[in-house]
Amino acid sequence: MLANFPNIFASKLAPTIRHSKLHPQRNNMRPLLLIALLALSVPASAFDLNSLQKRLNDIRHPPAATPAAASAPVTASAPAAAPVSGLAQFSAQDQVESLRQALTQGAETAVASLAKENGFLGNEKVRIPLPENLQKAERAMRKIGMGKYADELTTSMNRAAEAAVPEAKTLLVDAVKNMTVNDAKDILLGNDDAATQYFRRNTETQLAEKFKPVVNQSMQQVSLAQTYDRFAGKAKKVGLVKESDAHLDDYITRKALDGLFLMMAEQEKEIRAHPLQASSSLVQKIFSFLLGK
Repeated sequence: MLANFPNIFASKLAPTIRHSKLHPQRNNMRPLLLIALLALSVPASAFDLNSLQKRLNDIRHPPAATPAAASAPVTASAPAAAPVSGLAQFSAQDQVESLRQALTQGAETAVASLAKENGFLGNEKVRIPLPENLQKAERAMRKIGMGKYADELTTSMNRAAEAAVPEAKTLLVDAVKNMTVNDAKDILLGNDDAATQYFRRNTETQLAEKFKPVVNQSMQQVSLAQTYDRFAGKAKKVGLVKESDAHLDDYITRKALDGLFLMMAEQEKEIRAHPLQASSSLVQKIFSFLLGK
C-alpha cells in the first residue's frame, strides 16, 4: 500500500493542482503543491515521509551562504595569450639556419658565375676596364692601330679576376658559419643587399689578401702589365695616377671584389623576390613570409 502511495496521492491531488492554477491567489495551496511535486519525484520504493519533510524545509528555507563563500574574491580569468606574429613565429635557430642556407646558395652561385672563362670579360656588369688614367691612352692607341695591345691588357686583367674568384668560396662560407642570431635578424629585416653588406664588412680584407697573389701571378705573364706598373709608379709621384691605381694587381683585385659583391647582391635580391626558387624548404618558408609581410 505504501509503495503505491505516490501514485494514489498524485491522482487525488491532480484536481487540486488544476484548481490552484485557476486561482493563484490561494497561497495556502503552495505547500501542498510542493509536497505533491516532491512526492512524485521520489521513487516509490524509496518513499519516506521524514525525507519528504526535510526536502520541503530545504526548499522553503535554503541554507545561507557561508561567510567564506560570500567573501571569496572573484578572480578574473587569465587573458588569452596573444597570437605569435612576425619573425617570432619562427625559432631563432630556424631564422639563422634559413639565412645560412640562402647565403651559402647565393655565394656559391655568384662565385660559380664568375670563376669561369668570360665570367668577368663576357659580363658587362662586372667587366674590368682599363684604369681611368689609361683610357685616354687606349683611345689614342686605337687611332694609330695599336688597339690590340689595349685589348690584350683588358683580357688579361679579366682573366686574372676569373682565376682569383674561386679563392672566395671558403671565406664566404666561413662568414656564413660565424653569423650570429642578431646578424641574421638584421639581414632578414634589412635592405635587399643587407647580406651582401654583411659579407663585405666581414670578408673584404681577407678576400683581397687571397685574391692579390693569384692576380699578381696571372699578370706576371703580361708584359704590358709590367710596363704599366713602371709608368704608373712614376706618374703617381707627380699626381697623374691615383694611389689605388698605381699597381695593376691592386686595381684588378679591387675590381674583382666589386664584381663579386655585385653578383652576390643580385643573388640575394633574387632569393628575396622569388623565395620559392630556393633549394631549401626552410628558406622558402621564411623568405616567403618576409615577402608577404
